[in-house]
Formats: sequence, C-alpha cells, structure tokens
Amino acid sequence: MGDNVRSKHTLDKDLGRLAQIEEASGFVARGLMAPGLALLFLILAALTAALYVFGQPHALFVVLAAAIAAYLAMNIGANDVANNVGPAVGAKAMTMVGALALAAIFEAVGALVAGETVVATISAEIIEPSAISQPAVMARLMLAGLISSALWINFSTFIGAPVSTTHSIVGGVIGAGAAAVGIGAVNWASVAMIATSWIATPFLSAAVAIAFLAFVKTAIIYQDDKIAAARRWIPVLVALMTGCFATYLTVKLFPGAGWLTAPLIGGLFFSLAWIGSKRSIARQSQNMENRNRSLRRLFRMPLIGSAALLSFAHGANDVANAVGPLAAIVHAARSGEAAAIVDIPLWVMAIGAFGISCGLLLYGPKLVRIVGGEITKLNPMRAFCVALAVAIIVIAASWFGLPVSSTHTAVGAVFGVGLFREWYIANSAHRQAYLQRRQQAAIRNSASPLKDEDEEDAEDDGLPQKRVSAKELERRRLVRRAHVVTILAAWATTVPAAGLLAALIFLTLEAFA
Repeated sequence: MGDNVRSKHTLDKDLGRLAQIEEASGFVARGLMAPGLALLFLILAALTAALYVFGQPHALFVVLAAAIAAYLAMNIGANDVANNVGPAVGAKAMTMVGALALAAIFEAVGALVAGETVVATISAEIIEPSAISQPAVMARLMLAGLISSALWINFSTFIGAPVSTTHSIVGGVIGAGAAAVGIGAVNWASVAMIATSWIATPFLSAAVAIAFLAFVKTAIIYQDDKIAAARRWIPVLVALMTGCFATYLTVKLFPGAGWLTAPLIGGLFFSLAWIGSKRSIARQSQNMENRNRSLRRLFRMPLIGSAALLSFAHGANDVANAVGPLAAIVHAARSGEAAAIVDIPLWVMAIGAFGISCGLLLYGPKLVRIVGGEITKLNPMRAFCVALAVAIIVIAASWFGLPVSSTHTAVGAVFGVGLFREWYIANSAHRQAYLQRRQQAAIRNSASPLKDEDEEDAEDDGLPQKRVSAKELERRRLVRRAHVVTILAAWATTVPAAGLLAALIFLTLEAFA
C-alpha cells in the first residue's frame, strides 16, 4: 500500500513537471512565432524577386536587396503603425486586434494604389544619378541605405521610440551617396524640400488638429443640446473626410482627369457621405442622453473611418521608404544605368505593401500604446481630430510627391491637441459660460452641480480639485512633456545615425565588391 502511494506521488510530480515543460514550451513557441513568420515573409520576398529577375544580370544582388527591402518594410510597419491607429486605440474606439487588422488592409491598398509618386522621389531625386557612372555603385549605394535604415528602425522599435522611418531612409541614402561619390552628388535642393516638409508638417498637423478640436468643442461638446449639435455637425465632418479622400484618389488613379473633374468627384462623394452619415447619426442618437458619453459613442465610427483613411495615406507615403531604393537597384541592374526616372515594377510595390502590413501585425502594438495614450489623454472626439488632421496632411504630401514623416505628423497633431486642451480649459469663455449655465440649471433642479461621469474627464468638468502640490500639478498636466522630449531626441539623432551607418555599410560593400 505504501509503495502504491509513493508511486502515485512520484507520478503526480512527474506529470506536474511535464505540464510545466509543456507550458514553458508553449510560451517559447509563442515568442518564436513572430520571428518565424517574419523570416517566412523574407523568404517569400526573395523568391518573388528571384522569379522576376532570374537569368538577368546581377540577379543574386537584386534578390538580396528584395529581402532587405522586405525586412525594412516590416520594420516600418512595426514602428509606424502607431501613427495610424494609436489615436483610435488610445480612445478605446477599437481593440488592438481590430485596429491592426484594419491598418494592415488599408496600408497595403494605399501602397499599391497611390505609392508610386513618392517612391520615385526616394529612388531618384536625393542623389544625382548623373554623378554615378557605374550602375553597380548605385546598386550598392541603395543597398547600404536599405540596410542602415532597417537596422536603425529595428533598434528604435526595440527600445520603444517612434522614430521617423522617412528620416531613416533619407539619411541612409544621403550617407551612402556621400560615401560613394562625394557630398556634392547629393541633390541638396530636393533634400531641402524634404527637410522643410519635415519641419512644417508637425506644426501644420497640430494647427489642423487644433482647428478641428476647437470646432468640435465649440459647436458640439459645449452646447446645451449636445445630441442636436452632433446630428448637425458630425455628418459634415465625415463628409469632409470622405470628399478630401475621393478628390485625392481621383487624381492618383486618373492623372489626366484634370483639376476640375477631381473636385467635382470629391464634391459628389461629400454629398453622398453627408446623406449617409446624417441618417446613421440620426438613427444612432435616438433616445441618447444629453451627455459626452453619448458623443463618444457617436464619434466611434467616424474615428474608425479616419483611422482607415490614415492607414491608406501612410501606405501611399511610407511604402517609398522600403522600396524606393529597391526600385533604383532593379532599374540599375536591368538597364545598366543610373537614371533620373525609374519605372517601378508591381512586384516591388507588393513587397513594400505586404511587408508593412506584416510588420505591423507582428510587432506593432508596443508603439501604439505610446502614441495613443502616453503623450496626452485621448477620447474619440480628440482622436478623430488627430486622425483627420494627419490624414489630410499626409495625403496632401503624397499628392505632391513629398516623403513626409507620418511620425512627425501624428505626434505633432497629438501634441497640438493636448496643448490646446490646456489652453482651452484655462481660457475659453465659451466653456466657462457653458459650465455656469450647467451649474445654475443644477441648482434650480436641486441636483448636484456636476457629475464626473457626465463629462469627458475631471479637468473638463470644472470640478473642484483638492489642493495638491505644484509638483503633482505638473505631473497631471494634459501633455506629458517627458515623452515628447524623448521622441524629439530620437528624431534629432535619426538622420545622422542612419547616414553614418549607411556610409560605413557602403564602404564595407565596396571593400568586398
């Protein structure tokens, strides 16, 4: 009997160890799944390139470049996904899984439909092709830019810094080009135009986001009848977003349409979106209470729509960072010359498009939380203003072929929204008048003056706050400056770091050429 008990006890211990081993194996397997899928995509990208360049000169070099471009595209997706869906996730309008799935689809569509213009800028307008006599030098130059950008973005994603992937690739191409043919070969006029857009876009996106938020607060949030105001104005905002997108897409898909046709089509879609949204908001708002909680529900679908639009715009703009150098490499290998104008094969665009989607699905969530919730507190109304502003700026930049930083644009909009909230709470006469009317109505009705759950948050309620120290007040500020300083530091180091790394990689490739 004692032997049976001991045997049973030993068996239980052994089964327990097996269960622990199985659990540990499952944990390891989950940890290895993302790298395994990423490796599979790199192999598929290389095989795709091999199918198209088999038997051509320098085919092996092109296949290697395609794999590295796919690796860079995945890093772009992992780092920049926060700009697209961070506001929606931060406002709790979408789950992380839903946001990533939506972004993956629209990133790929945007890259394939509207990414060609910006790819041409990256591939042929930063380094003067006439200064490069040998196509092999152009190929190694672009390969060095690809490798340096991918490594820098990978490192930045690992430490949780949402750096500009556009900065990375432009810095990489400049650094490799300077090492290859001298600093005089850099097209400084084109670089200056790109750099100017980098400086301007955060301020422009902040200004546009502030303008939208000021309108939303004045025309909807701080109105006595919020639901009636929402029925009036939310359809207009949705129609504006749809009309801008339709105009842009018309110009992209039909370049010969003309400047009159595109606005007419945009106006048509504006009208259709206004009619459809008006009916939808009227249906959703039936029997809703007159409070901000109801507004958050009404802004949820427009926010999801703006996140989809922003993902499309980001795919159109940032696919160039991954496949611009690859397009130049393919052209140089095929034609034997470094040209100012390169054609962009569909398979090259597809590597960038699906690489971005793959990267954001596998590695994106970490930075979503930073942009979506750690710079300033977002709700659906603020997040909609951020997403709409960023989409308009990035779409306009892609329209003109400017490879702007979507990271700069998104963070600028979020920062602008936070700063405006600080100013508005302290200085808005419209808000103060609204709160006074609420207080007076509450007193007449013998009700408590204001309830925390009836407003966006305690700061916007005008609720009496208990006395706290100056240090605690600073910590509670609506814009968390520490995160912004960290992000700015990462931005400032990206171009020189990527450029120096690319120069070193190019010299290494030259040594083994």
